[in-house]
Amino acid sequence: MALTPHSSTSFINITETKGIKTPDDFLGMVSFALTKPSCRLMITKSSMQEAQLSHERVIGNEEREKLHVLTTTHSNINSSTKVPVFVMLPLDTITMGGNLNKPRAMHVSLMALKSAGVEGVMVDAWWGLVEKDGPLKYNWEGYAELVKMCKEHGLKLQVVMSFHQCGGNVGDSCSIPLPPWVLEDIGKNPDLVYTDRSGRRNPEYISLGCDMLPVLKGRTPIQVYTDYMRSFRERFSHYLGDVIVEIQVGLGPCGELRYPSYPESNGTWRFPGIGEFQNYDKYMRASLAASANAAGKDDWGQGGPHDSGQYNQFPEDTGFFQRDGTWNSEYGKFFLEWYSGKLLEHGDRILGAAESIYQGTGAKLSGKVAGIHWHYNTRSHAAAELTAGYYNTRDTNGYLPISRMFGKHRVVFNFTCMEMRDGEQPQSANCSPEGLVRQVKKATRTSEVELAGENALERYDEGAYSQVLATSRSDSGNALSAFTFLRMNKRLFEPENWQNLGQFVKSMSGGGRNARRPECDSSRTDLYVGFIKKTHSMKVKEIALV
Repeated sequence: MALTPHSSTSFINITETKGIKTPDDFLGMVSFALTKPSCRLMITKSSMQEAQLSHERVIGNEEREKLHVLTTTHSNINSSTKVPVFVMLPLDTITMGGNLNKPRAMHVSLMALKSAGVEGVMVDAWWGLVEKDGPLKYNWEGYAELVKMCKEHGLKLQVVMSFHQCGGNVGDSCSIPLPPWVLEDIGKNPDLVYTDRSGRRNPEYISLGCDMLPVLKGRTPIQVYTDYMRSFRERFSHYLGDVIVEIQVGLGPCGELRYPSYPESNGTWRFPGIGEFQNYDKYMRASLAASANAAGKDDWGQGGPHDSGQYNQFPEDTGFFQRDGTWNSEYGKFFLEWYSGKLLEHGDRILGAAESIYQGTGAKLSGKVAGIHWHYNTRSHAAAELTAGYYNTRDTNGYLPISRMFGKHRVVFNFTCMEMRDGEQPQSANCSPEGLVRQVKKATRTSEVELAGENALERYDEGAYSQVLATSRSDSGNALSAFTFLRMNKRLFEPENWQNLGQFVKSMSGGGRNARRPECDSSRTDLYVGFIKKTHSMKVKEIALV
């Protein structure tokens, strides 16, 4: 994901109070209407007086007016332009022991999300948790509890087949490595993971160079991913297409179809560095050598470009990415076509397997592509995109082949950075998230592929919501099919953030000025959830956000 923070400490933690001793006692006193929310987020007078507003950024009148216009002029849209909103659950929703983390807190959180009008939630089904105990030994019990809870609350579920490690990227506040038996094989054969020119290994994801080789206890990585997805289908067959409406297939680091070209662990990379090519494990080297030999250019198969610079350099600091650099030479085109082509083949293999497993279940398939917007306005168009595997320059469209491959397997194209504006970015980084989103929208429209979106950064301000609203609509027939908000955590439930989310959800669903969010106060201190009847509040249970 492009600079995507995560938060794992995200639940509403129920704290016992006098007079209420069981979850049932509490739930009987709280009402979350499914069609017309009656929940209230309230505080006491004393805590209201002590509240201090500390916004992430100040929103001016102009941005507030823009959000107002977007939400009020859309009241006459038809149902086909409504965009359902999902919310990502915490990274540690399932514990290392395979159980649902803080189930009572999750129960209350899901009730609150339902009251706000969200369509559903998204959760990572971590390979490192589910198949932790050995090859073909799957533990889906924690996820089964979550699925049942979502069904109880009338929420839909997007499940990510997460074949990558959690940890090492911005905001990864918990660590979930690959399965121990996989790490054992990597220890014996370090070339199973991506490697840069300096020999630095990256344990986030198995190198696509060995996709079709039986390197994991006698199975190929593609077979392992296929068996995993088949196990999920068998375990949750009764929920697919009903509660579980989407399977997002993990395709690389952070679940995205890309190379780990900008790793943040140990300070290896920092924004807005160009990143480095990741083709130096022995399997990728062998593939490059074979391609160069087939092209009659054996010397091109010795490794990646020698002048492509280092992780934190700028394009003009290198011979490869500078204005008239090697990227535009015969060699550069050969290498970039091979490098991006391997990524496309990888996605095609996994998505082909997923299609064969989930077709007919009623659940959509989706795949995720990173929104790498820095250096987008350079002549090489985006050095950072090139090292990630997206062959996108002034002369080539790196997203059209991806969208066509997704279309081949009837996969939704999920894209990030929908909330970003060009004017918010540092001028020196030559960013253009808006231009990048426009290019992706055009590519998916051309390929007749559904486009869904996410925010890349954790933001709650009206300016970000306004930008998502703007990019979610389209007069040319390719509006977003869904939007997933990053992420459910304690900040989301702070009153002003909660208000903004509620209004955003109503606006995305086409409610416009007639949409009303649950009445909430604007304090950021102790929260209470209660059912308001007439002018009297019932006895409520205090909850603390942790």
